[in-house]
Amino acid sequence: MPPELGVARRLVDRGHRVIVLADETLTDQVRSVTEDFIPFSVSWGQFQDWRLRTPTSLLRGMVGQLFVGPAPTQARDTAAAIDRFRPDLVVASFSAVGCMIAAESRGIPFDVLLPNVYALPVEGMPPFGAGLKPAVGPLGRVRDRLATGASTALFDRYALAPINDLRATHGLDAITHSWDQLHHARRELVLTAAAFDFPAKLPQNVRYVGPILDDPTWAADDGWTLPPGNERLVLVALSSTFQDQSECIQRIADALGGLPVRGLVTTGPAIRADAIRAPKNVTVVASAPHREVLPQCDAIVTHGGHGTVMKALAAGVPLVILPHGRDQADNATRVVERGAGVTVSRRARAERIARKIAEVLDHDTYRRAAAKLGLTISTTAAAPTLIDELESIRKSD
Repeated sequence: MPPELGVARRLVDRGHRVIVLADETLTDQVRSVTEDFIPFSVSWGQFQDWRLRTPTSLLRGMVGQLFVGPAPTQARDTAAAIDRFRPDLVVASFSAVGCMIAAESRGIPFDVLLPNVYALPVEGMPPFGAGLKPAVGPLGRVRDRLATGASTALFDRYALAPINDLRATHGLDAITHSWDQLHHARRELVLTAAAFDFPAKLPQNVRYVGPILDDPTWAADDGWTLPPGNERLVLVALSSTFQDQSECIQRIADALGGLPVRGLVTTGPAIRADAIRAPKNVTVVASAPHREVLPQCDAIVTHGGHGTVMKALAAGVPLVILPHGRDQADNATRVVERGAGVTVSRRARAERIARKIAEVLDHDTYRRAAAKLGLTISTTAAAPTLIDELESIRKSD
């Protein structure tokens, strides 16, 4: 939500009228940006991916709850909003295929927001989700071809028929693969810096438009203080949503307790701050705005979510990443490949986590690499590329 609301906020600030359709649980967050809010007529609840233990169950759950389950309601509600307001452009979340189908059926151009690295299968990009490096040599290319073919076939097994059924309901022709629905977009807008992602052969409608570095609306501006002292400061930030991360946060706090540092742990809205036992040199708070904390930090320990990684790098802060799932292993691989941090298992003992934190703090090469990459990220984030692409609808359509 923070990056997508950031897009809406920038359009409102530019003077455009922005009507947001979203789950009713997001009412307060949306209305902090615009009063033009239409809740979907059905709420699907949180996708509890942390409960799913196998790749197949995770994929089925993701398809069912994020892509095809909500799609009929999304399509109906979006079509009604289009008929009422006649917008110039529909901007859809990458999983909101129902919104895309509604726009396509009404002849309204639509753009898709991808709020992380480019995740769709394309030549040269490692398969998404496994934290793989780019392929090297013939064997690497075979690896990518087999993995991409298998993942596409499995995704299509669960998603393609429901998507095509919904397309037929709205008078549209069938597509060959599920991902083709996103490729029908006028633009696929990737909310990261091209310098962070791996190079690949991308569709012509793909644009890297830079990250959204906004803090979430729930990040408090008060109610937090830095730990006292002059020792180096380490921020701990492990996700704004629940990923069963309490035990991991506790081991990180224990690791910091054995180091000559100050630790600031932000638990986010998913974990109670008082659930973490804090060593004397560690302060635990529910939230703190990263835009204020990160410039004072010497390192950050994180799950590797794209937003946190982008904000850390933009501040020139090296990272220790404990991926929990989703896109986090992919982000970690990109950080490590750029020399801007290290990765460690989320199940690692406190002693090993402490060694990794000390490694990042004691070797200035990590900070120099983070600062170098962060300069590019900050420049990209500040550029008007995102708004220029969205406003180009007036020239091209």
